[in-house]
Amino acid sequence: MQRRNFLVAAGAAFLAGCNEIGKSEWFGKVVEGAEGWHRGLHRALGGGRITMAPEYTRADLSPYFRGNGSLTVDTEAYRAAEGSGFADWRLRVGGLVNNPGELSMQDIRALPQRTQITRHDCVEGWSAIGEWTGPQLSSILDAAGVQEGANFIVFRCADDLNGARYYESCDMDDAFHPQTIIAHQLNGEALPVRNGAPLRLRIERQLGYKHAKYLTGIDVVASLDDIERGEGGYWEDRGYQWYAGI
Repeated sequence: MQRRNFLVAAGAAFLAGCNEIGKSEWFGKVVEGAEGWHRGLHRALGGGRITMAPEYTRADLSPYFRGNGSLTVDTEAYRAAEGSGFADWRLRVGGLVNNPGELSMQDIRALPQRTQITRHDCVEGWSAIGEWTGPQLSSILDAAGVQEGANFIVFRCADDLNGARYYESCDMDDAFHPQTIIAHQLNGEALPVRNGAPLRLRIERQLGYKHAKYLTGIDVVASLDDIERGEGGYWEDRGYQWYAGI
């Protein structure tokens, strides 16, 4: 099947770096339909209330935001991408969506941005406060056009641990949460390699291992059963809890 990008329906070149994404007729129709769908989902799951993770001020920023887990991706492809400033990095969006495609870093930066200062809590017992910037995951899913029957979002990553590719997942409630973003900046600078450059998930109501780094893809799926070992994430497949709420 021929690959379609996010603006095929409108005949526009979104993946060429369009800065008018919010102004196209196509985009408005997609957002209108998707927003109505996920507003209903929020009402069903949360009784109309959204619980927000605490946010802080720049005075609270940790002097150093350590890395954890993979601190880089040990492949020639990643080293080449790093050397070029990730100019050719792509985030694939697929699965149960009407408009599968890819986003470049330019596309990611052209989307409406959210900046939030939050605390990262690691299952190992340490915490740090950082300022994260990136588009809300909901804006990407709105543009993709999530189909009925979708229940989970799976995040694909470039890094691996012990020979297995890292991945994570969340439900639709967290996917459309306003604090769930695809971050490309930390503390006002490009995301460092140790923290997941060029893109990482910030899913602020959950522990650190849910915040997938080195993102390469987002898949919208009905079930997690047939993905890897079926538990919804690299660490979950090895005994961790799937919902790591804080």
